[in-house]
Amino acid sequence: MLRALQPKLTAFAGRTAAWLHGLDVDPTPVEVVVPPGSGLRSRAGLEVHRARIPEVVMVRGLPATTVPRTFNDLKRRLPTVDYLVLADQALRLGLGRYHELAERAESPMETRLRWLLIASGLPRPQVQVDLHNSNGRFVGRADLFFPQARLAIEYDGANHRDRLIDDNRRQNALINAGYRLLRFTAPDLTQRPGAVVALVRAGLQEYRGQGWQGQRDAV
Repeated sequence: MLRALQPKLTAFAGRTAAWLHGLDVDPTPVEVVVPPGSGLRSRAGLEVHRARIPEVVMVRGLPATTVPRTFNDLKRRLPTVDYLVLADQALRLGLGRYHELAERAESPMETRLRWLLIASGLPRPQVQVDLHNSNGRFVGRADLFFPQARLAIEYDGANHRDRLIDDNRRQNALINAGYRLLRFTAPDLTQRPGAVVALVRAGLQEYRGQGWQGQRDAV
């Protein structure tokens, strides 16, 4: 469908352009941008946007909006968390920083967990942090980390069961090194987001004291 449309459009845009640029996003419905006078119309599976000729590059042999223009369009169309997921991916792939909160998260669900905490008024955690014991020995990497509270947050994805032994050993090493650890799964984020926030808040309050109310500054 992409090549069949090529003679009729200025460029692929939005999520389709993001997919062409290498981001892990569903490229459908196919999004295109065409000149205001174009006769091409939206239909099932095709979303047509009209605009003056945008910044266009050739990607995989197809015309697409540039990465900055693509993210400019996506920012207007996507919910903040969905946009941040793609901004994290772009940063990790070396395509640039397109959100002030963008980090090199290793999965979309890690981004969604981080956004849940920040949007709930909790401090902004560090991302993908190597942790060491008192002798300087590496004991594990935290998906999210609050350094002064020594609180590590882990997202357990679908492959957690396959690596359960390694994860348990890493957890023991972290606890023995004086870190505290909270672990969450997809059902926690989708079905019990309030409980996730409450547990993290309680972990930070334990460090700060009961009077801590939470703020957006880094801990």
